[in-house]
Amino acid sequence: MDREQAAALLTAVADGSLDPADALDRLATAPYDALAHSLVDLHRELRTGDPEVVYGAGKTTSQVLDVVEALRAAGDRAVLITRASPEAAVALRAAHDDVTVEGTTVAVGALPRPSGVVAVLAAGTSDGPVAAEAALTARVFGAEVERVDDVGVAGLHRLLAARPALDRADCLVVVAGMEGALPSVVGGLVGTPMVAVPTSVGYGASFGGLAALLAMLNACSPGIAVVNIDNGFGAGVFAARVARRRDP
Repeated sequence: MDREQAAALLTAVADGSLDPADALDRLATAPYDALAHSLVDLHRELRTGDPEVVYGAGKTTSQVLDVVEALRAAGDRAVLITRASPEAAVALRAAHDDVTVEGTTVAVGALPRPSGVVAVLAAGTSDGPVAAEAALTARVFGAEVERVDDVGVAGLHRLLAARPALDRADCLVVVAGMEGALPSVVGGLVGTPMVAVPTSVGYGASFGGLAALLAMLNACSPGIAVVNIDNGFGAGVFAARVARRRDP
C-alpha cells in the first residue's frame, strides 16, 4: 500500500462509500503478506516512499517468484530483485512481462518516470556488476541514470573526458576496487553529492575490498559518503533519493 492508496481508502470512508469496518479489515491485512516462507512488507512504500526490495541471494527460485508475485499484487510499482541467480532471472522473465535484467539485478514491472539524474561511474570493467546493481536500483527508485564506465585512475584522461556527465548529474555513484582512489579524485573535480562504493575487485592485499573501503573512508576530498563493500544497491537508493529531491 502506498500513500495514494491509503488516501483513497480514507476518502472512501469519509464520503460513505466504504464501511469503516471494511476499511479496518483492509488496513489490518495490508502491513505484510504472510507467505509460507516470508513475511512480505507491503507498507514500506507508505512509510518511506519506496517499495520493498527482494534480496535474492539464499532464496530458492520459487521463493523469489512468490515474493515478487505478492509485491506485484499489492501495488503498481516495479519490484527490484538484487543478487538474483541466473535461474531466478530466467524464471522471472517467463512469469512476467516488462522485466529488466542488469547482471544479477532484476526489475519486474514498468520503471517510474525519472526525476533527477544519477551518474554511475565504474573505475574498471571488473567493477561493472556492482555498478549495474547501483544503476538499475537508482532507475527503479525513480532517477534517470547515466553510466560512465572504465574511468579509473590508471588513465585519468578518460575521467576528464567524462566531465560533462559529472556536471549534469544531481548525485554521483563512484564504484572502484583495487586501492579505491577514484572517489577522492572525482571529489576534487566536482561538488556534486557523491556516494562511493568499494568493490571486492583486487589482488591479495586488497583483502576482498577492505583496502578500497578504508581508502574511501579516509579520502582527502570532503563530502564523500561511503557504503559497504559491493553494496551497489545501497548506493543506488541513496543516490536516487538525493536526485529526486533536486527535481521535484
